[in-house]
Amino acid sequence: MDLYLLRHAEAVPRGTPGYRKDNDRPLTKDGVNTMRRAAKGMRQLKLEFDLILSSPYPRARKTAEITADVLGARKKLKFSDHLASDGDPRKLVAELNRDCSNPGSILLVGHEPYLSEHICVLIGCQSGTALTLKKGGLCKVCVDSLRFGRCARLDWLLTPRQLVRIGQA
Repeated sequence: MDLYLLRHAEAVPRGTPGYRKDNDRPLTKDGVNTMRRAAKGMRQLKLEFDLILSSPYPRARKTAEITADVLGARKKLKFSDHLASDGDPRKLVAELNRDCSNPGSILLVGHEPYLSEHICVLIGCQSGTALTLKKGGLCKVCVDSLRFGRCARLDWLLTPRQLVRIGQA
C-alpha cells in the first residue's frame, strides 16, 4: 500500500480572536490558495487515492476538500477523529485495517507533530528523529502490511513549494 501523509495548509495563528479553541482554526486565504496550487502538483504527479481520510478540524478538513476537489475524488473523502491533533495513532491503524480492504493508495490529512511522529513509527525512526512536515507538505511511505510499528519505508517528502512548482510544469 502507498500511504501519503499531508499536513494541513497554513491556518490562522493560535490565539486569533474569534477562534477560542485550537481545533476551530480555519485555513488562511493564502493557505487555501497555496493548497489549491499544491494539489495541482499532486494531480501533475498523477496521484490517485482509494481513500482520503482527514482530521475533522476545519483546517485539515478544508485542506482535504481542496485536494479531493482538484483530484476529482470528493466521493473518496472521509473523516476520522483518530487524525485529530490529539488522536490515537494505534486506533488510526486499527481503523484503516478494519475499514480498508486491499487499498492501493490512501491519503491521510492531519496535523503536526502527530503526522511526523506517525511517519517515524511506521519507518522505524529512533525517538527524537528530526522529521517535520511543512504546512501543506506531503510524504509518501510504502507499507507491506500496516501495523503500529516499523512496517514501511520512506519514499519521499515534498514541501508545499515543491508541489506548487510541480503543478506549474
